[in-house]
Amino acid sequence: MTFISRMMAAVVVLAMSQTAVAANKLVVGGKGFTEQLIMSSMTAQYLQAKGYEVDQRDGMGSTVLRTAQENGQIDLYWEYTGTGLITYNKVTDKLSPEETYKRVKSLDAKKGLIWLNPSKANNTYALAMRKDFAKEKGLETISDMMAWLKSEDGEDALLASNIEFSARADGLKSLLAAYEFELPRRNLKKMNSGLVYQALSQEVVDISMVFATDGRVKAFNFYVLKDDRQHFPNYALTPVVRQDSLDANPLLADQLNALAALMNDDVMASLNAQVDVDGISIERVAHDFLQQNNLL
Repeated sequence: MTFISRMMAAVVVLAMSQTAVAANKLVVGGKGFTEQLIMSSMTAQYLQAKGYEVDQRDGMGSTVLRTAQENGQIDLYWEYTGTGLITYNKVTDKLSPEETYKRVKSLDAKKGLIWLNPSKANNTYALAMRKDFAKEKGLETISDMMAWLKSEDGEDALLASNIEFSARADGLKSLLAAYEFELPRRNLKKMNSGLVYQALSQEVVDISMVFATDGRVKAFNFYVLKDDRQHFPNYALTPVVRQDSLDANPLLADQLNALAALMNDDVMASLNAQVDVDGISIERVAHDFLQQNNLL
């Protein structure tokens, strides 16, 4: 082999080495509430254990995070099927959980975003009351609650909502429309997500928007009102990855699907409760779960 040939071969090997390193660098995103922070940390730790170099960027708003992924700044994060369908793709058709997943998977594939296997954790929106209070008033469904709000007894009741739920297309406005009810402004209290649970527990408000997989629902003895008109869509927690990131990392899809297969409502609620009720750090909760499931 001539000197020039050896030099060219060395350049090729170096280029291949650099490509391999670049292919193993992943930016893992996440939103700013407990469940998302747990999943972001868990995914980062899991992928690092698999040999990837991970840049973890969480605490982001939904729209900012989605835009960052579309622009190639985020390789992957965990999104909800209902959010992907309604908020990002503007589809308002009433669909089953399976249809929701298939539709959003198809629509986002055209944008280079791949929805992997959905987990069984459905973090849908819900409305909750203190269990003893709901029982005292005889309220079991959202329709019951709406009727109570129209009565003299309930006309001054307060409903707590985070900022996002009050503004989203799949949030409070569409809920009120589905139940044919107009909520006076005086009855609505907007606050940060974490405070809605505290406000309901401490009787500052009478009703609160909650997330179905939030561990505080059970810990604080809340009663989740039945969505008797089946308004809220399915929000299956699912890893969403850029197509070019999957192309560069052939094992990534199977690795993330293995993690998704472990998630369901009870698991997610337990993980959330460890952080929000027991005060354990997000990193420790994520680490312990991975270790318990032999993923570290």
